[in-house]
Amino acid sequence: MALRIKELIKEKGTTVKDLAQKMGISNVGLSQHINGNPSVEVLERIASALDVDISELFTPSSGGIIGVVRIRDTNYNINSVSDLWNLVSGIERGDISL
Repeated sequence: MALRIKELIKEKGTTVKDLAQKMGISNVGLSQHINGNPSVEVLERIASALDVDISELFTPSSGGIIGVVRIRDTNYNINSVSDLWNLVSGIERGDISL
């Protein structure tokens, strides 16, 4: 099963170097994990650093919009569980009013 770590890094607007720094490892080490066979512990650390559920590291990308939530006059594209979580969090914080 292919991991989608690189895709998530891109979605989050970060880089392998930034993620490695956040995890406290070298970017070469992180690249080896991404391209190799990372342990569950490493996958948990990557998911935590990317602020996603570990299951998102395995979820295949659909390559498009999964759904759209319209609140008032604004459309919110939902392409992942993380997108949905961010929308709900924005509503809870009051950044998005219903």
